[in-house]
Amino acid sequence: MTDALRPMAKQRLYEQVLERLRQYAAEGGLRAGDRLPPERDLAQRLGVSRASVKQAIVVLEVQGLVEARHGGGTYLVRDSLDAEPVERMVERRRRLPDVLEAREALETKLAELAAERRTEDDLAAMRSALDRMTEEIGQGGHGVEGDRLFHAAVTAAAHSGLLAEFMRSIAEQIAESRTESLRQPGRPSRSLSQHRAILDAIAAGQPRRAAAAMRRHVRTVAKVRLLDWEPDDSRPPDDA
Repeated sequence: MTDALRPMAKQRLYEQVLERLRQYAAEGGLRAGDRLPPERDLAQRLGVSRASVKQAIVVLEVQGLVEARHGGGTYLVRDSLDAEPVERMVERRRRLPDVLEAREALETKLAELAAERRTEDDLAAMRSALDRMTEEIGQGGHGVEGDRLFHAAVTAAAHSGLLAEFMRSIAEQIAESRTESLRQPGRPSRSLSQHRAILDAIAAGQPRRAAAAMRRHVRTVAKVRLLDWEPDDSRPPDDA
């Protein structure tokens, strides 16, 4: 039976505010570094409560699209406010803890094994990945591809076919957690530093040190604003 004619969900008020802010940024040609009007002004101009505006701003912050500076206003981090649908955020928030738990278990062991089994080619691949990440960050990016390449190199260096298969089976979810982490303010450079600590331990052939360095890194990855976000599920009342 098709669900195409299921009841239509009503948009939350702050989702409507999000759409208006996206249009405002696009029509005004706003770019990274530009400031949004104060929340009070936005609420008046949109005819909504400041609470609804604040909820919309928080969603934009969680997605890394704006930065709210204490006492200094809200500024665009990117050249647009094209936010992903709230429902997708809610779903990702639901599954992220399980993904992070799996990453800690698997990648800690992979780092330990890599310190025992790595070859010179494996180390070269890790160094190349960190060079790529450094370059990406230097160009203003988040270092996502370099991050992916580094963790792939650590997995390969463990020389464990079954663990590598487990990692491949959750690759999509890992990519989500990587993007979520690296868009946190200041996170790319911190992750790069932690990657270097992991590489140093692996290169030194110290399994326990490598495992501990990877565990610290994955626990840093787990510190994201999305997990602190409490979505407001209230919706407009049904039509009379």
